[in-house]
Amino acid sequence: MKTRNFLAALAAAGLLAAAGCASTGSDGGSDAVVYHLSEGLAQASNGLRNVGNHLEVNPNAKIVVVAHAQGVDYLFKGAKDANGNKFEDIVERLKQQGVRFDVCEITLRNRKLSREQFVADATYVPSGVAEISRLQHQGYSYIKP
Repeated sequence: MKTRNFLAALAAAGLLAAAGCASTGSDGGSDAVVYHLSEGLAQASNGLRNVGNHLEVNPNAKIVVVAHAQGVDYLFKGAKDANGNKFEDIVERLKQQGVRFDVCEITLRNRKLSREQFVADATYVPSGVAEISRLQHQGYSYIKP
């Protein structure tokens, strides 16, 4: 009798898990994800490719890319990836798909950077790491490519 109850509970748990996966899969579920960039142009290339792949399978995903430290460098006007592609073009395409690109103002202050050095699609937050934490508290999943 105990084995039958255990198997029934196990089967029910499996069904619940499968239902949970189905609701956030490629059916257009509303993912909310924060991508964390802090390590320079190579990480930005990988991260932006991840964001594009994410949107390919879930175009309704709500995505915020938060950058601080060397992670802001891809948002400089004229910045290019290793293949010579302008990051600004990639960012503009992703922005049109609803992605937000946040830059840490503490990084600007510490590195003596100005907003004029950045592409027009950038937005600014007081602290990159604080923004990541805030978004996680709002239910965003965290990804650091």
